[in-house]
Amino acid sequence: MNIPKELKYSKSHEWLLFEDETTATIGLTDYAQKELGDLVFVNLPEEGDEVTAGESFADVESVKAVSDVYSPVSGIVAAIHEELLDSPESINEQPYDAWFVKVENISDQETLMDAAEYAAYLEEL
Repeated sequence: MNIPKELKYSKSHEWLLFEDETTATIGLTDYAQKELGDLVFVNLPEEGDEVTAGESFADVESVKAVSDVYSPVSGIVAAIHEELLDSPESINEQPYDAWFVKVENISDQETLMDAAEYAAYLEEL
């Protein structure tokens, strides 16, 4: 299982790469994409939308089902990864390159885990 050390993680299996204290890129972890199976569709928010920690901000459709993607932080969507709309399979192929959104003005990040904490969390599942 690939768990890059420079990222932060949520219990709902999203990763975050912080640019600074209030801006981060968010995507799905390697664990999440394996659990979901082959992804065939992605629905993303719009730039300028607010996201709230613990609430759905996007969804992905696999050959199995449609699943929500939860925001691990609160903030404003500064950018979306439009290429995912045409190639959702890139989430399965390169989960740590296939980011969903960039969020700024971040708050509510107290529950994020580092790589070691996330690895321990996965072992409990």
